[in-house]
Amino acid sequence: MVFLVVLSLVVALASLTVSALVLRRLRRASDEMGADALPEDVHGLRQEVAALRAEARGSLRHVAVVRYDAFGDMGGRLSWSLALLDDGGDGVVLTSIHGRSDARGYAKNIAGWTCDQQLSPEEDEAIAHARP
Repeated sequence: MVFLVVLSLVVALASLTVSALVLRRLRRASDEMGADALPEDVHGLRQEVAALRAEARGSLRHVAVVRYDAFGDMGGRLSWSLALLDDGGDGVVLTSIHGRSDARGYAKNIAGWTCDQQLSPEEDEAIAHARP
């Protein structure tokens, strides 16, 4: 009986020693791993995300529409101004003015959130709504 007790204590001490060694190795391995130890796939994904962000800056992501009545005797808010701009405020403002017998369309270039041509209040409002 004493022999079994001594044997079980020896086995318990051996298992504690082995588990302590394994934990020490795991801690060393995790300390040595840093951002440089990431697999190449992760670095490639980071580069791809950076390229997509750069590409998205030039896309027309800021959009706003303002509908209004261009003439007092017309109802239904059939006229509209549409701003299509990228992150830098470059793009275009499209305007369609509907009258009783005709409709006219206009396009004005926008650079840096401003325009060289005179903008209508509705076009200014569309740019303001599109601006982040």
